Amino acid sequence: MKRVFNFSPGPAMLPEPVLRRAQAELLDWKGSGMSVMEVSHRGTDFVEFAAKSERDLRELLNVPANYKVLFLQGGATLQFAAIPLNLTAPGAVVDYVVTGNWGEKAVQEAERYVKVNVAANSKATKFTTIPDPSTWKLSTNAAYLHYTPNETVFGVEFHTVPTVSDAPLVVDMSSTLLSRPIDVSRFGLIYAGAQKNIGPAGLALVIVREDLIGHARRETPGVVDYKLMAENDSMWNTPSTLSWYFAGLVFEWLKEQGGLTAIGKVNERKAKKLYAAIDGSGYYKNPVEKPHRSWMNVPFTLPSEDLDKPFLTAAKSAGLTNLKGHRVVGGMRASIYNAMPEAGVDALVEFMADFAKRHG
Repeated sequence: MKRVFNFSPGPAMLPEPVLRRAQAELLDWKGSGMSVMEVSHRGTDFVEFAAKSERDLRELLNVPANYKVLFLQGGATLQFAAIPLNLTAPGAVVDYVVTGNWGEKAVQEAERYVKVNVAANSKATKFTTIPDPSTWKLSTNAAYLHYTPNETVFGVEFHTVPTVSDAPLVVDMSSTLLSRPIDVSRFGLIYAGAQKNIGPAGLALVIVREDLIGHARRETPGVVDYKLMAENDSMWNTPSTLSWYFAGLVFEWLKEQGGLTAIGKVNERKAKKLYAAIDGSGYYKNPVEKPHRSWMNVPFTLPSEDLDKPFLTAAKSAGLTNLKGHRVVGGMRASIYNAMPEAGVDALVEFMADFAKRHG
């Protein structure tokens, strides 16, 4: 068996120790003679594991006591609809800031249920920057302000929390949650698909302030009614037990690494190495304005599109996979989430230098 360095934007690589533990427990979890996929979510073992995973997550993020933590199905995309259904009444106005592909999709879904004011949109710059918050056209009565702290497709990221509105901040942290410390109390609601830094696809984490729940519209499906799910410990229906199990193992692994302060330093160092290699090469280019470059998703282009295929072929042979850029951007993209070891970034930097030397 040969493991590769997987730079996929999601589903992304998982920490090898987590995979090895899951492999060892696959046929006999906790002495049950069954895998975790086969045990009842109502059984004592899984209920206790689920409770511990929530405690570990709360510890990692220092989640205040007045926030609910939910483990929901459907990934982050289902939350595009769940958020307006839970947080607004019909006819309400909400503000959205669009800085990439996922912000656009969030708007399209929210418009089914609520009046959306696009307060800022960086599409004119091909999503290579973040509009200055002082220029945002905000509503006076918005139920919430939504933005995407990190856009995986274009590699643009907010490195500070905007303080421009009294409306609760609602954020899609699918690609940054658990990658560094954050102040949860700055936000009304945080949501994240699992398949970047948390675990396998199919699970979404929602961290929501208690005063924002309990107002769901009558037509809100039970599986995304935050109050109903909170009252039932996210088990009103059968949860995605395998994804939840992997998430719990990842939380334990993060604590073993020293928590989010320690992993954040590693992630910052990885990003700086890769950007330095791009900027100093005279060969590769990153289109994003430097103050807004993502730590997690690094797009870059070669001098000619004709070189893309040879680059990808050679990279795969070198054990560096899933570097092809998104179809709307082109070029390459290296996603370097928590589970990507620093050695993987080092190997990519070395390969890029060698490729430029041979093809420059």
